[in-house]
Amino acid sequence: MQFELDTLLRKNIKELKPYSSARDEYKGKEGVFFDANENPFGSTLGVNYNRYPDPLQLDLKEKISKVKGIPVKNIFIGNGSDEAIDILFRAFCNPGVDNAIICPPTYGMYEVSANINDVQIVKVPLTAEEFQLDTKQILKSINKNSKLFFVCCPNNPTGNGVKWASIKTILENFNGIVVIDEAYINFASYNSLVPELLNYPNLVILQTLSKAWGLAGLRIGMAFASKDIIDIFNKIKPPYNINSASQTEAMNALDKVEEINTMIKTIVAERKKIADALSTISCIIKIYPSEANFLLVKTTEPDKIYNYLIANNMVVRNRSKVQLCDGCLRITIGTSEQNQQLISLLKKY
Repeated sequence: MQFELDTLLRKNIKELKPYSSARDEYKGKEGVFFDANENPFGSTLGVNYNRYPDPLQLDLKEKISKVKGIPVKNIFIGNGSDEAIDILFRAFCNPGVDNAIICPPTYGMYEVSANINDVQIVKVPLTAEEFQLDTKQILKSINKNSKLFFVCCPNNPTGNGVKWASIKTILENFNGIVVIDEAYINFASYNSLVPELLNYPNLVILQTLSKAWGLAGLRIGMAFASKDIIDIFNKIKPPYNINSASQTEAMNALDKVEEINTMIKTIVAERKKIADALSTISCIIKIYPSEANFLLVKTTEPDKIYNYLIANNMVVRNRSKVQLCDGCLRITIGTSEQNQQLISLLKKY
C-alpha cells in the first residue's frame, strides 16, 4: 500500500510556522547573551540553570544514537513518551473527524490522549488468553478517517510480546501511522523493531528511559521514525520541552550501559523466581507469560487481595476491571528482598 505522509498531515499543521526560540536562532555556546531575557547573575543553585536548554537536545541525541544505533535525524525526545503520543494526535488527527485504533487491554494513555484531542477511538480487543492482535478485525475496522494504530509491545498490562507477523500485516495494509510502543523492550527476549524503520515509512517506535534505565523521575521519552515524521514532531513541540537537568542526567546515565544491563538481567531473573513462587500459592489461578518487568496474575479474589496487600504496605496494581483481565493484579518485579516479602504475605493470605 502506498504511504503518503503529506496526505495524512492536518492542514493547520502543514501550514504551521513553528515558534523560533533564541537558541534556535543562535546555536553558539560562547558570547554575551542579550537575546533570551535570562537572568545574567546565574541561579541560586550553583548551576547555570539561568540559561535555556538546547531546544533539540542534540548532545543527548548523540548519546542515544550511539546506544540505539539510530541516526540523530531519526530521534525525537519528549517529556515522557506521553508527549510523543499527544503530538501524534495533534499532527495527524482532525478533531471530531478522524479516529485511532487501539487493542485493549493496553496502555491507557492512548485513549486518554485521544479524548483530550477529541479523536474517536476504535477498539479491537486482543485475542483472549494469548493477548495477540486480531488482524482480520483490525483491517475490517480501518476506514478513510483512520489515521493512527497503536500497539504496545511488550504489552501493558499483560506483559506478552506481540507477533511480528501480525504487526507486519498492519504495516503493509494500513495507510496511516503504525505506532509501536516499546517501553518495556529492554526486558524482552526479542529485539527492538527499530531496524524496521528502514523498511516502513509509516512506522513510529516509542521507547523510554523510565523503565529499564531507572529514570522515571526525569521524564525522558523517545520516538524513532523517518526524518520527515521527526521534523513534524519538532515543529509541534514546545521550544524547550526537555529541561537542562534532565538532559545532563540522562547523558550521564547513558554512559553506564554495563550497569544498566546488569540490572536488567537481575530483574529478568527475579521475574522467573517470583513467577515460580506465585505458582505454588492457592489464591493465584494463573501467571501470564511476561516479556516486561512485571507479571499479570489471575487471582481468586482480586479486590480483597489488593486491599490486604495495601494494608501491609505492599502496593500492586488492580487490573481486575480492565477488559480481558478479570480477576487480575499486575505486579512489578522488585528487589529480591521485596519479592520475598510479597510472596510471604500472599502465602499468609
